Amino acid sequence: MKHRAGEFITNLTGELQYQSFSPRPLPPAPPVELDEEAIGLLAKAHRSLGILEGISRQVPDMDLFVSMYVRKEALLSSQIEGTQATLDDILDPDIEQNTNLHVADVVNYVKCSQYAKRRLEALPLSNRLLQETHQILMRNVRGDEKNPGEFRRSQNWIGPQGSTLRDARYVPPNPLAMIEAMSDLEKFLHADDGLDPLIKIGLAHYQFETIHPFLDGNGRVGRLLITLFLMEKNILSRETLYMSYFFKRNRVEYYDRLMEVRLKGNFEQWVKFFLRGVHESAEDAVQTIAALVKLHEKNIAALDNTGKAALTMRKVFRFLERNPIIDIKKTSVELELSYNAVSRAVMRLIELGILVQTESRQRNRVFAYEEYLEILRKDT
Repeated sequence: MKHRAGEFITNLTGELQYQSFSPRPLPPAPPVELDEEAIGLLAKAHRSLGILEGISRQVPDMDLFVSMYVRKEALLSSQIEGTQATLDDILDPDIEQNTNLHVADVVNYVKCSQYAKRRLEALPLSNRLLQETHQILMRNVRGDEKNPGEFRRSQNWIGPQGSTLRDARYVPPNPLAMIEAMSDLEKFLHADDGLDPLIKIGLAHYQFETIHPFLDGNGRVGRLLITLFLMEKNILSRETLYMSYFFKRNRVEYYDRLMEVRLKGNFEQWVKFFLRGVHESAEDAVQTIAALVKLHEKNIAALDNTGKAALTMRKVFRFLERNPIIDIKKTSVELELSYNAVSRAVMRLIELGILVQTESRQRNRVFAYEEYLEILRKDT
């Protein structure tokens, strides 16, 4: 059956025969039709992105928020793929000793996200950039035997554990069709076709997930693609919008709506769902930034009343905003302050209710900036 999204084609013969989906190049023909609801959602999505971008240009230490937000996104995006890790695992000061494969998944996502943003300054959003990003994502973690940084040369499929090509929920294009489809997708990303950029990246995200060009890690790269595109188009100046929580919360609907396009060519319902996700994700980011700024101002005001100790405490406090779970020894090394000075500052921060001790072990005690963590832990 052929329609505007593509067609299912038969591969091989006899016992080995199976069907895979071969997508048509974007944009869809006939073009996506925006009804009143879709136009309203598009306007809301643009408005909330504009507010997010405005706030991110006004907040004095936006890089601090972004570095934490990237870690939260890495965690949520990895959780969608079945990674079992918490925010506290990712922020553990002893992460080198305590890293397991689940934590390594998230750490790699942070690295590949930071790499992709830097690379975007020299290289357009392209298949090459996606492959380089994928290589960092899959390095030394589960799936690193699945050709990191390379498009697949074999057939993959999506379905419950133990499913085969025959009973898979969805079978992406075969390797030859996949290479052609990725080449078409790259051209679409840069084509001057007059499409609204949010419609365009919504379609591109659908197409990437449909093509599934890697043997593993497609979901995480496909979600990162959204942020990278919005930054390349100067809609966002930094990586403040992430949609993983929206996709995680609406997981069944997300997969159903992708399949609705593949089965019936119904792009319109997908575009509405995607625009709703952009709007909700941007609003969520705005609320998180506002909560962190309010907390920062409250605690800075408390530190101003600490007399002579204020300077050291401010240094430790700033360190806390980047590393909300600390131990005294590592903090003193990082800040080039004496162990005793950091210890006194930590005790004072506990008295002020800013820090709490997380474990009762006397040696190598660990302290957490609990209110800060509470804001970031939301939804994880």
